[in-house]
Amino acid sequence: MKRARGTSLAAALCGAILSHAAAAAPLRFGLSSAGLSYPFAAAIARGFRQAAARAGVQAIVLDAQNRVQKQANDLQDLIAERVNGIVLMPLDSVIAESWVNRAARAGIPVVAVGSQVGNPHRRPLREVYPKLVALVTQDETAAGREAGRLAARLLPRGRVAHIAIIQGAPGFPEVLQREHGFEQGLRAAHVRYRIVASQPGNWRTEDADVACQNILEAHPNVDLFFNEADDMAVGCARAVRSAGSHAKLIGIGGSRLAILSLEAGRIDGTVCYRPLELGALAFEALYEDVTGKKPLHAAFITYRTPGITRANVRDCPPQW
Repeated sequence: MKRARGTSLAAALCGAILSHAAAAAPLRFGLSSAGLSYPFAAAIARGFRQAAARAGVQAIVLDAQNRVQKQANDLQDLIAERVNGIVLMPLDSVIAESWVNRAARAGIPVVAVGSQVGNPHRRPLREVYPKLVALVTQDETAAGREAGRLAARLLPRGRVAHIAIIQGAPGFPEVLQREHGFEQGLRAAHVRYRIVASQPGNWRTEDADVACQNILEAHPNVDLFFNEADDMAVGCARAVRSAGSHAKLIGIGGSRLAILSLEAGRIDGTVCYRPLELGALAFEALYEDVTGKKPLHAAFITYRTPGITRANVRDCPPQW
C-alpha cells in the first residue's frame, strides 16, 4: 500500500510538473509567406516577427519561394509541428482552401494575410472563407478605384483615352480585384477610355519593363499605364523613357522605390499600402483568437489606402 501511494504521488507530481511546463511554454505561430524575395511579402513577415517578439511568441517564418508545391509542403510541416496558429499569405487562393481545411481538421487556427482564400470569381473579397479566423488585407477593389481616380486626373479630355494595364502574376486574386476597381474609378469619373493592351508583369520590375516595351511597340500612343504594383510601375517607367513616350504611370503599393520615383517625377501616382501594419494586424488577430481575448470567425480586417501624388507624398512613409 505504501509503495502504491508513493507511486501515485510521484505520478501526480510528474503530471503537475508537465502541466506547468506546458502552461509556461511559449506559443508558436507559423507564417507561410508567398515569397520573401518580394519586398512587400518580406515587410509583412517583418511586421509579423516584430509583433510576435513584443508578445513573447515564437515566430516560425517559412518562405514558399513563389512555388505552390513548396507552400503546400510548408503548411504540412507547420501542421505536423503542431504550431498554435498559422498566418498564411497564399500563392494560389483556390488551392489554399484545401490547406486551410487541413489545418482546421488539425485544430490549428489560420489567418490569411495579403491575399484572400477562395475563388475570387465566386467569392467577394469581404466574404471571408468560413474556416479562417480572419482575412487581413487591403481592400484591393477599393485600392483599384483609388488608382482609377488618380488616373482620371491625368488622362486627356475630349477624346477616348488609351490605357494599358500591366497585371501581376496569374493566380493572385488581386489581379482581377485591382483591375475591376480601376475601371470602376474611371467610370465614376466619367472618363472615356479604351483598354488597348493588357500583359502580365508578374509583380517584377524587369518583367514589367519588357511588357511595357512590347505594348509601346504595338501601341505607341498609349496615354497611361496602370501597373498593378509599384515595382512594375518603376520597370515600366524605364520602357516609357526609352521609347520617348509621354504616357503617364500609376502604380499600387507605396513602396520606397516608388515614392522616390514619384518625388523625382518618373511616375505619377500610387496607392499607399502598409505591409508592416498588415503583418502586425495578422499576428494580433491570430493571437487574440488563440488566447481567447477576442475569438474571431471569418473576420475581415483592413485599413485605409489613400491615393498618393507628389502633392501629398509625405502622407505615405514607405514601409517596404
